[in-house]
Amino acid sequence: MRRMAVLLAGLAVVSVAAAAVKEHAGVSVDFKHGKLKVSDNNRYLIHADGTPFFYLGDTAWQLFARLNREEAQRYLENRRARGFTVIQAVILAELDGLNTPNANGDRPLIDNDPSKPNEAYFKQVDAIVEMARDKGIYMGLLPTWGDKVLKAWGVGPVVFNEANAEQYGRFLGQRYKDYPNIIWILGGDRVADKVEPIWRAMARGIKAGGDEHLMTYHPQGERTSANWFHNDAWLDFNMLQSGHGKWDMDNYRMIDKDYQRSPAKPCLDGEPRYENHPVNWKADQGWFNDFDVRQAAYWGLFAGACGHTYGCHDIWQMKTPQWAPISAARGNWYESMDLPGAGQMLYVRRLMESRPMLERVPDQSIIKAGQQEGPRHIQATRGAGYLMVYTPYGDVLEVNDRVISGARRRAWWYNPRDGAAEKIGEFGRGERTQFDPRGESGRGNDWVLVIDDADKKYSPPGAAR
Repeated sequence: MRRMAVLLAGLAVVSVAAAAVKEHAGVSVDFKHGKLKVSDNNRYLIHADGTPFFYLGDTAWQLFARLNREEAQRYLENRRARGFTVIQAVILAELDGLNTPNANGDRPLIDNDPSKPNEAYFKQVDAIVEMARDKGIYMGLLPTWGDKVLKAWGVGPVVFNEANAEQYGRFLGQRYKDYPNIIWILGGDRVADKVEPIWRAMARGIKAGGDEHLMTYHPQGERTSANWFHNDAWLDFNMLQSGHGKWDMDNYRMIDKDYQRSPAKPCLDGEPRYENHPVNWKADQGWFNDFDVRQAAYWGLFAGACGHTYGCHDIWQMKTPQWAPISAARGNWYESMDLPGAGQMLYVRRLMESRPMLERVPDQSIIKAGQQEGPRHIQATRGAGYLMVYTPYGDVLEVNDRVISGARRRAWWYNPRDGAAEKIGEFGRGERTQFDPRGESGRGNDWVLVIDDADKKYSPPGAAR
């Protein structure tokens, strides 16, 4: 058996079905905990009563533009069952969002004028936001895709200036200020160079409308909102886009850079590699799969992110036989909702919520030996009486457990593919340093090692606390 020397004699490996239930029960988030805000340590998002909030997003950019209400209900119910807490969608959509009518035949603006919103179109937006509210899901609302501010590519047209951006923002702020399930996301896949005043005006308008919801900015690939707005008071947390350009995009480096900024602000990867997306938008270079989305999620979270966003190439564009796909696409949105990576995001959420979240910090000193660069990069984190180490290829780990409290340890393997926890055993502080995951090391054999202070009596990783 592979590398048996690293196993301690007499330690039985007991399988614990930490995630036997494959779906999330009930509403995804309980809004009774109050509005979202930034935690006191400026690292996480919490509710008004102090309850931690785990941002687990899905990119449904074309949701308002392409789905009717019955379809929207079907999509949102699927995402509720998979534990998603945020749906990122664009009001003035990317794919000719101004001139192509929505499923009801309505365009968003009269004469493409941001000062003249079309009430019929916005009633459809309201209805979908309310569907999400009833399921306990936040809407990460983008007021507009970036091509309406800075065309660069895409259809456009550019319709915003400082004056009408503030006016449009005020309209949105007044309309949605009393909804409990809003997070504002400005930007829309664009750099902000030379158009910062327009985005700042839109943010100012939303606030002037009486809206107090959290706000961030969605940038172009391999960039972060911090490049332009880190010190702006309206930017509550940083969002980066690690993008779809290459295998094993090291988003942990981008997260670490944002994490180290001063003043501290929460950060997350709001658009990583999408499942079923062609690498670098070219099918002949291969396709990202469930391993790619897991790797991006655990790398980013263990590097210090407050949450993570999943995406699927077929779903963001709500691809159907009616709509021509953007670049290559292999499935329709309703066929792709149940791809394995989407379901595995619930296991990410369950793991993070099974341990205290708000004191968790990245800590690479946990890795004593065996660290590798590239796709095998190992990422570690620790919190109040626990540590976690993610090995994307299932490589042997040598760790330092002295960074957490307690004299006794309880160790587990957590399987990111099925959400199951396997108890490795218990031992004294510093008695065991090497751990060998199941299976042969290689792409897709990823594991999370969890070591607890045994006195904390934490439940198995992934199980409710």
